[in-house]
Amino acid sequence: MPSRVRVWLNRTYAENVFFMDQLRRNPSDRAVEIHATHGDPDSPVLAAADTADLEPEGLSPAAYVEYALDQCVRRGIDVFVPRLHQAAIVRHRAEFAAAGTALLAPTPEAVAVFEDKATAYEAVRSVGVPVPPWWRVRTADELLAAVEELEEAGHTACFKPAAGAGGVGFRVITRSPFSLAGLTGFPSPYVQLDLVVQALRRAGEPVDWLVMPRLEQPEVSVDCLTGPDNRLRLAVGRTKNGRRRGFTVEERWLEPARLIAEGFGLHHLSNIQFRMLGDHPVLLDVNTRPSGGLHQLSLCGVNVPWAAVRLALGEDPGVIEPPFLGQDYTVVAGARSLLPVPAALPRQREAEMALPALPLQAASAAEVLPL
Repeated sequence: MPSRVRVWLNRTYAENVFFMDQLRRNPSDRAVEIHATHGDPDSPVLAAADTADLEPEGLSPAAYVEYALDQCVRRGIDVFVPRLHQAAIVRHRAEFAAAGTALLAPTPEAVAVFEDKATAYEAVRSVGVPVPPWWRVRTADELLAAVEELEEAGHTACFKPAAGAGGVGFRVITRSPFSLAGLTGFPSPYVQLDLVVQALRRAGEPVDWLVMPRLEQPEVSVDCLTGPDNRLRLAVGRTKNGRRRGFTVEERWLEPARLIAEGFGLHHLSNIQFRMLGDHPVLLDVNTRPSGGLHQLSLCGVNVPWAAVRLALGEDPGVIEPPFLGQDYTVVAGARSLLPVPAALPRQREAEMALPALPLQAASAAEVLPL
């Protein structure tokens, strides 16, 4: 009988409760136990895990690697899926292997390229993948020059941090004056250019932003599974156009994703995002980790998290072709059980104590429903 597989996810997104669900419901009918760690005692991944710890705060990347190695040894981890401090962790792959733990993560070189969006754009452009025009800006004057050049070319300018994830810090530039219209309805991503310039000049220190044209929908996120031999095992695009979501295997999205995943050593799971510049797809971002929406590929009849774990364990699943493409769908919120407050809160001060697991719940934090 195949042995149990022990998988650890560190400080990951709430949506990865679905990643955990899929590992347990794997088509190999193999026993999987999941360990989770997080800094928030109310993270649903802690409640969904079989065992869980609260992570100590304030660790340097080097100290976190030591913490992670200790977790792997104490918990008997077979496969570690690192998100927090991924760059530091992958540089110590041999030490984790010596502890009996496989890392489900790309090479150090790949992580280094895609940590910085400007470096990433330069790199992928060199292999023929289209990228939007962009400017790296650090001062108010550089921002104004980039915005003016974009506007002269007929674009709406936007900016985002050169390093970051999940859309944090993304803003769209407008020259419309601030008015009461900005205080009605929900908060908007639009920000007045004069307010940004004033804030930069008051700050007295440089920023590190990319300024580029606002790209249009659809957005296509290509989920990739790539082996350590640099060969793609799976690539499926998830389309986003407003609330409507769907799937695609069109080569205009998959071919540039393949060039990036295979060309830069994006081993195991990665997510490569594109949007439209006029009539042409261009690269938006590259994530060197599983996407929060990876579980949605189950609507295409594939269990990608389990295929990735098998690959990390050296059990090559081969090339995976979805048997079908699921119908269009939307994403809605749902309920997910948390640990009881008395059980969870004291662990903020006792990071090494295990949190009790709760039974797997059918309700989810972000279920997908057909339209």
